[in-house]
Amino acid sequence: MILALALALSGPAGADTVRLVVVGDIMLDDGPGRLISRGGDPLAAFAPLLQDADYTIGNLECPVATQGRPLDSKIYSFRASPRVLPLLKGRFDALAVANNHSGDYGQAAFLETLDHLAGQGIAAFGGGRNLHEAHRPLWIDRRGLRIAMLGYNEFKPRSFEAGAQWPGVAWSEDSQVVADIRAARAAGADLVIPFMHWGWEREGQPSERQRQLARTMIDAGADLVIGGHPHVTQGAEYYRGKLIVYSLGNFVFDGFEAPAERTGWLLRLTLDKDGVVAWETRAARMDQDGSPQPQPGVLTPCGKSGEATIQECVNP
Repeated sequence: MILALALALSGPAGADTVRLVVVGDIMLDDGPGRLISRGGDPLAAFAPLLQDADYTIGNLECPVATQGRPLDSKIYSFRASPRVLPLLKGRFDALAVANNHSGDYGQAAFLETLDHLAGQGIAAFGGGRNLHEAHRPLWIDRRGLRIAMLGYNEFKPRSFEAGAQWPGVAWSEDSQVVADIRAARAAGADLVIPFMHWGWEREGQPSERQRQLARTMIDAGADLVIGGHPHVTQGAEYYRGKLIVYSLGNFVFDGFEAPAERTGWLLRLTLDKDGVVAWETRAARMDQDGSPQPQPGVLTPCGKSGEATIQECVNP
């Protein structure tokens, strides 16, 4: 059964737990880019929530570069100016680059993006200078808890995929994903969390492919699965007591008119060595510039599987 996510503001994480905040697609070209060029800040309204965490992660849905040219094969190609970087610094500890827009301006722009993020002290994962780097986990060490985040894309074009000797993103090949999860566990991860770029755009429910892959990853040892890409939220469910959040939707993105496409989730997780202790969301409604605005309301946060009723988890 798919559950809608709850939203809440709770107290700080305990001494033996870690608070992780994750948001969906961050696209800083077009409307958000024009706002930044005017001196605006599309992340301002959410800054307190982004900073109220031990570690904050988002999906960077565009290269940040000055070089390259858009691919002829794509309808939409994005490239943000490096002027956006100071707005990301201090708000995000890491950004996933495993998506279908990281390679919009070619390999040189992708590599420039990695360099810019590193220069701001922001880790990039789900992509790299070669296949090995692209599949390397993002290691999060906080309060004695060691978390491995893995990022994958499975939405075309596959030409963005990294190779043995060329840069790109980690492609979601089932056998490789399973191997990466097992390798992270063997390397000492207390928790393994895949962050997926998957599903069909504008579909409010996960596809059978998403459900199948989520279960495959949990069977392989993942403790939690988080997804994005469809431009809408897709609810959540438990499998074998493990939480699956299928899509966080958009976070910073313009060009959408339907309310569902202009609404995303900030997901906040409280984690310990056994997995998810509690989870909650804050709804984000994008304005005409593509900037997220927090929506009011506080509901009961959801706990581990079976600890909250469906009614308590419903976000009206």
